[in-house]
Amino acid sequence: MPKATAQKQKLLALYQILYEYTDDTHGLTMSEILSKLEGRGIPAERRSIYDDIEILQNDFGFDIEARKTTTTRYHLQSREFELSELKLLVDSVQASKFITEKKTLSLIKKLEALCSRHEARQIQGQVYLTNRVKSMNESVYYNTGDIHKAITEGKQITFQYLHYTITKELSFRRGGNRYQVSPFALICAEENYYLLAFDSKTKKFKHFRVDRMKGIEITEEERDGTEQFQEIDMAQYTKQTFSMFGGQKEWVTLEFSNHLIGVVIDRFGKDVFIRKADEKHFQISVEVAVSNQFFGWLFGLGRGARIIEPSSVVEKMEKLLDKVREKYEVAESSMEEAERR
Repeated sequence: MPKATAQKQKLLALYQILYEYTDDTHGLTMSEILSKLEGRGIPAERRSIYDDIEILQNDFGFDIEARKTTTTRYHLQSREFELSELKLLVDSVQASKFITEKKTLSLIKKLEALCSRHEARQIQGQVYLTNRVKSMNESVYYNTGDIHKAITEGKQITFQYLHYTITKELSFRRGGNRYQVSPFALICAEENYYLLAFDSKTKKFKHFRVDRMKGIEITEEERDGTEQFQEIDMAQYTKQTFSMFGGQKEWVTLEFSNHLIGVVIDRFGKDVFIRKADEKHFQISVEVAVSNQFFGWLFGLGRGARIIEPSSVVEKMEKLLDKVREKYEVAESSMEEAERR
């Protein structure tokens, strides 16, 4: 490399070396810095490196510290992300079911590049993907790009929608006929990624799994449903619809045993209004999407939870329990008959 070109690159190369090899607990001596520059084909003198470090500190605001013990070592103290923040992001990527294993490893590798090599080893030590449920479909990354573009341009989209058959194969819904909707928001909920979109035919908002959408095309038609979307409280919508799945929204009064207070706050948030029913129970009134999944969540809490009102919702749960009981009794009867034979 010509000397003039090498000198132009020296300042950037110095910063890259400090970024890659140093942090709050690991530093480089001046000899080590000069050696690493030499390895990149950039010869330098000590005095010029002192000047360059001063430029990085004063002109660019980088937090470089010289610590002297038996020898002086240079440390890049602070970065855009702290190690604890990167670990949090790594955990989130690992836990995301809609991110494939291949893409998970790729994203974690990029996150590692935001810290020193020494800190990257700590991140690598916490990566565990074995037997985790992960998506097998990388279309979510391309789909989100198309959806974001359509939202920005205010256009409708069309797509085919997939679902799993009993043989674990993906098949088209509606026989492969295309859906056409107006996209408004992407929501991460229940470990999946969803599109919230307005269906002009039914005049309703619907949500679709992004990884199940195929062949997204942006149309020239303007979005429909903008006024209706402006009336939606997205935080409330997500809590009601995705926390309890789909169903007719209704206000219900629920009663819980006092020991379930943590479960209730986790589900409905800390702002939920709680009133004392008696010494052992409390009640809340919340708007939820009434569905079999909602009833299943309540049933899973056992005797510690029950619906107080409205009576229509109480009756729906009683009917569901009767059906489950009937199926159980039929199955039990069949097993007894088989044993007699």
